[in-house]
Amino acid sequence: MSGSAFQAWLNEAATTGFDVVPFAVPFFILAIVFEMIWARRTSPAAYEPADTLTSLFMGLGSTVAGALAAGTIALAAGTLYAHRLVTIPVAWWTWILAFVLDDFNYYWFHRTAHRVRWFWAAHVNHHSSQHYNLSTALRQTWTGFPALSFVFRIWPALIGFPPGMLLTVGGINLVYQFWIHTEAVGRMPRWFEAVMNTPSHHRVHHGINPRYLDRNYAGVFIVWDRLFRSFEPECDEEPVRYGVVHQLGSFSLRTVAFHEWLAIGRDLVRAPFRAKLFYLVREPGWSHDGSRETSRTIRARWQATRDETEE
Repeated sequence: MSGSAFQAWLNEAATTGFDVVPFAVPFFILAIVFEMIWARRTSPAAYEPADTLTSLFMGLGSTVAGALAAGTIALAAGTLYAHRLVTIPVAWWTWILAFVLDDFNYYWFHRTAHRVRWFWAAHVNHHSSQHYNLSTALRQTWTGFPALSFVFRIWPALIGFPPGMLLTVGGINLVYQFWIHTEAVGRMPRWFEAVMNTPSHHRVHHGINPRYLDRNYAGVFIVWDRLFRSFEPECDEEPVRYGVVHQLGSFSLRTVAFHEWLAIGRDLVRAPFRAKLFYLVREPGWSHDGSRETSRTIRARWQATRDETEE
């Protein structure tokens, strides 16, 4: 491809977007099959048929929900771009800048999704599996659009990044995150672990051990967690336990997709008026009477016990 043809392709992708995810799906399926074969020989508990089917159907539903919302999201991004502060040129370096900025935005979306219950309700289904394998990567939300999660990723259009560019780099970010949902890979070389998100780092993120709760929010670059003090290394002496603090105990798609929204609804009905808003904007586990525990209180209790043991 000549330089002019490549630039023309960059311009078209920045304008209309190039969604890489559909092209990656066959490789996702092939990788899951290979991991299943590996699991049968080395780690039979890695896959559970009902759990895997739930993840696959959640992924299918998420794809449908995303397609239904795509037009509205594109319209919102286009509106922001129409009122952009500057016009950012389409060049190889602006694509890199857009990718890094999008990953930074993903970090803060992901961190918020664990610290604000409204966003957690649309994200918790991804953590609901007690197994950790490549099919878990496909266990995605059906309610990200009504939760307004997309706002975290489209605001750079207001600066001047073309919406198509944001769509493209966001898709690449999502494809990258597929391979880190596995126990088949131990640790990568030290330099790679220092900069990039890896299976080891992301296993920690899916852990419900107090040591691991609400850590390692990165999408592609683990440097954000190191920079903002949310990094926790995987400890060989403490195997990761997966799922959510209060396990669902169900493979029902309705339960997986909507259980936290239903729980919020019950809390809003029962809570005193002065506390209702907090059940939406405070962290998961918060309660007005202190009868529940948040990840922070669970981790603090574990840390206190650990300190006493070491004394």
